[in-house]
Amino acid sequence: MRRTVLAVTAALLVAEAAGFALVNYVMGVMVDYQQMSLAGMDPAAASKGAWAGAVLTALYFLSCALVLVVAAVRDRAPGRFGRVLLISAAVVTAVVGAAGAALVGWAAFGVMMLLLCAQVLSLVVLGERGDGERGDADGSSDGAVPGTGPLSPNLEAPQGSA
Repeated sequence: MRRTVLAVTAALLVAEAAGFALVNYVMGVMVDYQQMSLAGMDPAAASKGAWAGAVLTALYFLSCALVLVVAAVRDRAPGRFGRVLLISAAVVTAVVGAAGAALVGWAAFGVMMLLLCAQVLSLVVLGERGDGERGDADGSSDGAVPGTGPLSPNLEAPQGSA
């Protein structure tokens, strides 16, 4: 099930990349066609900026999908950079979903929240085994008993107290 969740989420991220790229491309075409300007900025610069945004956003979400595909193939959680990339993609999806509710409507919000749910589910599934380290049966890799570290609450009475 773990690999299936990761593969489906990777496919959804590819679709999200295509959607973001398409929206940014259309915005660039519209700005170019209407010769729009913001505060005296050259309209060609605005349209090229939208197209560059389309490329960068698509590459961002495609790299997130690649991290998930690699994690699914290896059946191992990604490293720190991969986790940060996936978490940041989830945050971007949530923010765009919230903005989409105000600008486009509740249907766009619902779609973005479904994408967010898939991304969060993949992060939860990736977190089941830790960072891919091999450990004891309880998941600890140093042999320590869970709940007995320096930050654990001391539930027993202190030694030597009367």
